[in-house]
Amino acid sequence: MPMKINFRSLLSFFSIAVATAFAVFLISSFPAATALSSTSSGTGSGTGSRLDRDIPPVDSAEEQAVLAPITELFDGMAQRDAAAIKKPLLSGGTMVLMRDGKPTQMTFEDFANRLGKPGTTQIQERIHDPLVRIDNDLAVVWAPFEFLVDGKVDHCGTDLFNVVRADGQWIIASVADTGRKDCARK
Repeated sequence: MPMKINFRSLLSFFSIAVATAFAVFLISSFPAATALSSTSSGTGSGTGSRLDRDIPPVDSAEEQAVLAPITELFDGMAQRDAAAIKKPLLSGGTMVLMRDGKPTQMTFEDFANRLGKPGTTQIQERIHDPLVRIDNDLAVVWAPFEFLVDGKVDHCGTDLFNVVRADGQWIIASVADTGRKDCARK
């Protein structure tokens, strides 16, 4: 039985590695970036989310649609609601969290169950300056992030979301991120 677990872990890690390599290829192969800074035109308010945080505007309705499941995921995390966390995620998907140079893998199911437990601390993740690339039913979102605990930055880094369109809806297929404590407020 341990051989199956090791093989499954290697296969899962390989799948994330291939998806991430493809994401890097997609990002580097397009001539113009679609990222907008948070100081772009627009007030940053008006679209408002329940958490009073803004994801900066993007170039097209399609890019906004790609970012929608990410916003939905972050809202579910802030509510500590496992079902809401799972809703925008592809069943069977995985995450790779890089901490101190070491990858930690977990399934979306484990992630949702871990963060979906009631707690007294308030958590919030927010991204800025998202770079969105879309090719038919596949999209990549690369964005710096901050993770707040009780309103203070706990850690920051970069999120990489692989997003797919299934049955006309964008859903998150995999996530990779970096995380560090040396966060300078921008």
